Amino acid sequence: MAGNGDIQWCFSQVKGTLDDEITEADIISCVEFNHDGNLLATGDKGGRVVIFQRDPLSKLSVPKRGEYNVYSTFQSHEPEFDYLKSLEIEEKINKIRWLKRKNPAHFLLSTNDKTIKLWKVSERDKRIDGYNLKDDAGHLKDPLSVTSLRVPIVRPMELMVEASPRRIFANAHTYHINSISVNSDQETYLSADDLRINLWHLEITDQSFNIVDIKPTNMEELTEVITAAEFHPSQCNVFVYSSSKGTIRLCDMRAAALCDQHAKLFEEPEDPTNRSFFSEIISSISDVKFSNNGRYIISRDYLSVKVWDLNMDTRPLECFHVHEYLRSKLCSLYENDCIFDKFECCWNGSDRYIMTGSYNNFFRVFDRHTMRDVTLEASKEIAKPKTVLKPRKVNNVTTGGKRKKDEIIKNCRTVLTTIDWRSAPAVFETKCIGKTSACAIF
Repeated sequence: MAGNGDIQWCFSQVKGTLDDEITEADIISCVEFNHDGNLLATGDKGGRVVIFQRDPLSKLSVPKRGEYNVYSTFQSHEPEFDYLKSLEIEEKINKIRWLKRKNPAHFLLSTNDKTIKLWKVSERDKRIDGYNLKDDAGHLKDPLSVTSLRVPIVRPMELMVEASPRRIFANAHTYHINSISVNSDQETYLSADDLRINLWHLEITDQSFNIVDIKPTNMEELTEVITAAEFHPSQCNVFVYSSSKGTIRLCDMRAAALCDQHAKLFEEPEDPTNRSFFSEIISSISDVKFSNNGRYIISRDYLSVKVWDLNMDTRPLECFHVHEYLRSKLCSLYENDCIFDKFECCWNGSDRYIMTGSYNNFFRVFDRHTMRDVTLEASKEIAKPKTVLKPRKVNNVTTGGKRKKDEIIKNCRTVLTTIDWRSAPAVFETKCIGKTSACAIF
């Protein structure tokens, strides 16, 4: 803590290229910690998954910190082509979700727009030596040439981390998958696209149950789409999903097989004085997350982060403005499509702090107890270990009128930035399309 009681943030390390020459495939699209924070998985637009592991030796020197090193890299998805619809399916990883560890191996789900895969990541540091029917090169021998019985011996070998696909869940979504969420029972998970949410069992790949379907009979009557969905952290029958109209629906799977009728609807009362052409666009929710204790929900729209109490659906419990200075520039943002940018949000382990991304490599951290916030910047210019991050003041980025996109949003860096928060968890952000878009905190 700093002398005034504020949390002190400093850089820990940067993973990724800091060179100017980068390719589209190298841009990080999602990040996700495992449940104990020792592993961090990143997905990129090239369909690759890179897993970082906390160095156990450096962890001992500073508790809950430690440097992260590359643990495993594998190609999760490849580009495909839907010949029936003449549609290219990108290999970009949209989401990664870890399963809780039950044995020495790790399991994670990764998805692109259409296909979800379950991966097993395991270590091997021993090998079997002394087969009876194989020679030293591993080739089969003639059984008739074996004249004596050999007892195989387990010998140590250099550590090898293997990633193998265990299940492939495909052909269940007509539209692009925007969310996956593992249930608390660790046996099922949901996947959501623009109009439907499906429930899967981890052992069954050829069948899923459609639990939400908002597709109208006549597509001309379509008024909203699903933007995010997540299971409750402890109640396996409860999940929420958000929509482009700024609403959050809480559903109970015990009520009906098809959860078209929600149990609760969380929607902020509309203020007629602030009604404008852009109201519906900026109210679209891009991310929704349950708190760790399951009592609250946070939702992220274009300008703010809102905290909802599950017991009060009439209005948000708290509202934090992320970049309110952009409200006067919505016209320019609409003209260059920036108003449709999406940002993620997340809780810390105690549910006291909320973090979300912003433009120009800024990210915002809000303290729910003191109602104070801090704006920090993650950029290569100050990316030196143990560099204390100084709070930034965000002023108007534009002065009105028509502006080019680059005048409103600075260019991005394809780097993974680790930021330490005293003896608290580390935070990682990625920069994509000029903004801090993906964030994770444990």
